[in-house]
Amino acid sequence: MAGSKTQTGSAKLDHIVAEARRNREQREQGYREQALKLYPWICGRCSREFTRANLHELTVHHRDHNHDNNPADGSNWELLCLYCHDNEHARYLDKVTGGESKAGDGSGPDVTHNPFAHLKGLLGGKQGADDD
Repeated sequence: MAGSKTQTGSAKLDHIVAEARRNREQREQGYREQALKLYPWICGRCSREFTRANLHELTVHHRDHNHDNNPADGSNWELLCLYCHDNEHARYLDKVTGGESKAGDGSGPDVTHNPFAHLKGLLGGKQGADDD
């Protein structure tokens, strides 16, 4: 009876190993694995370098924002860290929805509220709130 359990356990282990190999092959065919083989592990925007320990924070960005456009030469991909990738998609959404202004370029709506307008008076004690 112990022999049949060993064979069953062995068959189960063989199945798990075969499935793991299949999954690895499928991953390697995916565009992320291809991009990680093609490009150095550096964010294309902020130049942050990555190692195996933090590689999960490096993402593949589709330059044309079409996730179905995955040429084998990687011409539609760039590696970006999580933060730069989020920023890129936020900029794209702003552009698509009509908010094409960039922070600090003066083309956005004028800001009329100043949350620190009376701070000098509160901290200094000598100057009044009218000294904006």
